[in-house]
Amino acid sequence: MPLQKGPIDSMRIVSWNINGIRAAVKKQILPSLTVLNADIICFQETKAAPDQIPVEILSLEGYQSVFELGERKGYSGVGTLCRIPFKTVGRSLEADEEFDSEGRILITEHPDFLLYNIYFPNGQKDEIRLDYKLRFYDAALCLWKKRLQEGKEIVICGDFNTAHREIDIARPKENEMVSGFLKVERDWMDTLEDAGFIDTFRHLHPDQRDAYTWWSMRTNARIRNTGWRLDYFYVSPGLEKRIRKAEILPEIAGSDHCPVLLELA
Repeated sequence: MPLQKGPIDSMRIVSWNINGIRAAVKKQILPSLTVLNADIICFQETKAAPDQIPVEILSLEGYQSVFELGERKGYSGVGTLCRIPFKTVGRSLEADEEFDSEGRILITEHPDFLLYNIYFPNGQKDEIRLDYKLRFYDAALCLWKKRLQEGKEIVICGDFNTAHREIDIARPKENEMVSGFLKVERDWMDTLEDAGFIDTFRHLHPDQRDAYTWWSMRTNARIRNTGWRLDYFYVSPGLEKRIRKAEILPEIAGSDHCPVLLELA
């Protein structure tokens, strides 16, 4: 059944690495979700199978939801909640099956765009995981280019696990050799933008500093705002004129990441 576009003059999408959805509910995130008043909520790192999602999330008024978890229990996981028409159209990068086994991908179709909710791999463990992350990146970009060629508009959100530029990290020099700020990772993000995709936050806030979305819990970095911008909304070129708002919401607690918001006309 084809999707019908409702009478919506703007759309609010929130992306949030929740770092364990069961723990986050215990930390009282539900009032924050109400305040955010989003049409679509995208969670990453839920760490819960669909039958382990707290009833408080599943029963959020007006939302329908879909969740994905990989083969390893309590690891990774993504979830998308919508109160506008949608259908789930994919959980795969359509490349090597190894990229689909960790529960990192949910693709939903909305009236006028495809939404990719993705928890990108972290490459800090070792060279093997860094290679996996870079190949995951390449497979994702290949898929998005294919969809652009098919005439699709695309919204990509999630924890990219890379701070793109020096402005996106509190201590760039100290982290040049750390995965998450390696040149090869940052170069891929340049390639993403060279393909036409727009970093919505930087599009509206090109020079804003101290704008981070993740802080180490081990060092109480959030109090000092010694952070990294790891969470993004990217959109395809055809959506550029519809970008109304792109914000980072560090005042909202419940995870070591904060939510990021995109509002489209």
